[in-house]
Amino acid sequence: MGESQKFQMGTIGALSLSVVSSVSIVICNKALISTLGFTFATTLTSWHLLVTFCSLHVALWMKMFEHKPFDASSVMSFGILNGISIGLLNLSLGFNSVGFYQMTKLAIIPCTVLLETLFFRKKFSRSIQFSLSILLMGVGVATVTDLQLNALGSFLSLLAVITTCVAQIMTNTIQKKFKVSSTQLLYQSCPYQAISLFIIGPFLDGFLTNQNVFAFEYTPQVLFFIVLSCLISVSVNFSTFLVIGKTSAVTYQVLGHLKTCLVLTFGYTLLHDPFDWRNILGILIAVLGMVLYSYYCSRESQRKASEASQQLPQTKESEADPLLAMENGTGMLGEDGAVQKGPVWNSNKDLHA
Repeated sequence: MGESQKFQMGTIGALSLSVVSSVSIVICNKALISTLGFTFATTLTSWHLLVTFCSLHVALWMKMFEHKPFDASSVMSFGILNGISIGLLNLSLGFNSVGFYQMTKLAIIPCTVLLETLFFRKKFSRSIQFSLSILLMGVGVATVTDLQLNALGSFLSLLAVITTCVAQIMTNTIQKKFKVSSTQLLYQSCPYQAISLFIIGPFLDGFLTNQNVFAFEYTPQVLFFIVLSCLISVSVNFSTFLVIGKTSAVTYQVLGHLKTCLVLTFGYTLLHDPFDWRNILGILIAVLGMVLYSYYCSRESQRKASEASQQLPQTKESEADPLLAMENGTGMLGEDGAVQKGPVWNSNKDLHA
């Protein structure tokens, strides 16, 4: 099996793990919040991250992965930003209607595309933009019901979208810049995420629910679902970093909307949630957008691979022909008249090194 096939299998595995674990934790948390009345979402998320860190620490002790320290300031800022984005999303839900909150989540994809285009010079073809538009329209039709606007809620939603986009883009760029795996990054950033949410969680949940998380009656049934939710969250957090590292922040958001459609379907099938023709139509449109996005991404990946394979023989040919190497600027004459490999002029990178 070639490297490209291994990468594709790893990507498919990461996507599958993310979908299964995310849908599972949504069902578990719905039972915990809706049925058992445990409405402290931010505090629960801090427990998720704490359990994830402890699990990764055990895995490190068992030598299942290698600890690779890198820039501490990047890890700290990344971890705290992730924690803040989660808190802002919960605040956005608290101060807005459910419909406006769903619009906030839909805005993450175009915002991510805009940021990556402006700051990372990443290009998105018209085909990709078209497929994303269909996806967003479908999810909007399926999930957005009422749109009640207010100034504070809109401001919090804007902050939530920006921080979420930046945090997810950083997940991808940090892994590539420092050459760390998703496990290594998650292990080092988890404590900062957990601490930030553990500090603000009880106050934020108390403000939104008018209840005290420490005064809640923890029955055996509640404790069982909390433990189950925390265990599933290990897989959710790991697969999130894995998917973004192997693909991109945009692809992860597309996957997130697939999970939304699956949750709606499972809710209707298993929990008998209300479901009408608008939900069905929206899900079908969203699935069409996802299929088109996957097709266009695959086609562009194949085109780039084909271009790279065509450039490789040309590079080898230019290295074999001294005159062609001189003509292309990839070689220069030494003092003895022999062709030396290297650029004629130093690049800006070399000058500032």
